[in-house]
Amino acid sequence: MASNPLGPQLQQQQPPADNDSLKLRRSDMDSDKEMSASVIEGNDQVTGHIISTTIGGKNGEPKQTISYMAERVVGTGSFGIVFQAKCLETGETVAIKKVLQDRRYKNRELQLMRLMDHPNVVSLKHCFFSTTSKDELFLNLVMEYVPETMYRVLKHYNSMNQRMPLIYVKLYTYQIFRGLAYIHAVQGVCHRDVKPQNLLVDPLTHQVKLCDFGSAKVLVKGEVNISYICSRYYRAPELIFGATEYTTSIDIWSAGCVLAELLLGQPLFPGENAVDQLVEIIKVLGTPTREEIRCMNPNYTDFRFPQIKAHPWHKVFHKRMPPEAIDLASRLLQYSPSLRCTALEALAHPFFDELREPNARLPNCRPLPPLFNFKQEVDGASPELINRLIPEHVRRQMGLGFPHPAGT
Repeated sequence: MASNPLGPQLQQQQPPADNDSLKLRRSDMDSDKEMSASVIEGNDQVTGHIISTTIGGKNGEPKQTISYMAERVVGTGSFGIVFQAKCLETGETVAIKKVLQDRRYKNRELQLMRLMDHPNVVSLKHCFFSTTSKDELFLNLVMEYVPETMYRVLKHYNSMNQRMPLIYVKLYTYQIFRGLAYIHAVQGVCHRDVKPQNLLVDPLTHQVKLCDFGSAKVLVKGEVNISYICSRYYRAPELIFGATEYTTSIDIWSAGCVLAELLLGQPLFPGENAVDQLVEIIKVLGTPTREEIRCMNPNYTDFRFPQIKAHPWHKVFHKRMPPEAIDLASRLLQYSPSLRCTALEALAHPFFDELREPNARLPNCRPLPPLFNFKQEVDGASPELINRLIPEHVRRQMGLGFPHPAGT
């Protein structure tokens, strides 16, 4: 887990390898009229320099120049950097992801982030191009700034030799599933790299946001996808088996790994390579059956594993672990992708009932962040599920007529 914990975990930004990449190649990035090219003032270093861009100018809006003072780099990758910056005009702090852009392709991350509008997904404020003295073209994604990551929060508790309080485990995991329910059901997007480094946490409100859509993709049934995706500790077993027609349930597996890590204080499956990763999973779930392997990847025939029995879930966690926590982990971490619960089903699990209590509060007695202002993600859900997801006291408070809570 040697990655910069201060900002969104970064992925190498290549032209998309999956076969839907042609959808993003229809026009050259230079012709995108919503963004104007600008030049970093001074030299090509980032920290301490100013980036200026022009926004507006559409539909009769006046054009205005916005300038960002780059304050510090919070993450680096082979494609570029993420840095914290301050808007000189407003004083607002933002995060800017600066991606080296191939002029021949549209940027998939940008296309997906433009679709997003949810309390548990990091929001894109705007974007612009910049060039350097070497005539390299960079895409700058200007996003809301959230100061912490779940990785750093976990590190903090570990440094004090403490486990994360259960109320925070519930609160954080619940919001992960809220974000996933939105991107899966509403946008059809699979994140493909859910892990503590890609989960932002506001330390004051304890709001959680999914970030870094550099690996994300709209999954289309029957379409081939790359299997070498997702960081190793959180990689679903079907990916290790080389599946190319997987579903959004790979994110559910990853979220299950994050839940287990919050409960344990350390990764549940800390494999040193792909094969070892599978060994770590087998040590807990037991050897997959032929049917389970078929469910993960029908083309995988190389079945040579030692026959190991599943380790009982209650022995994976300590004796004081609530049974609801163990039950939820067991429903998320299943070999067969179709047997894992959906994000919406996970939200309704009894493990989160404490959050639905009328008097639920943070340990400092402040209110919880918004948890029940569901959007389109509950469209099509059964009345029973919606009834479970939106507590009666919230429906009364909002004056909602059951069962039509969507859009509140």
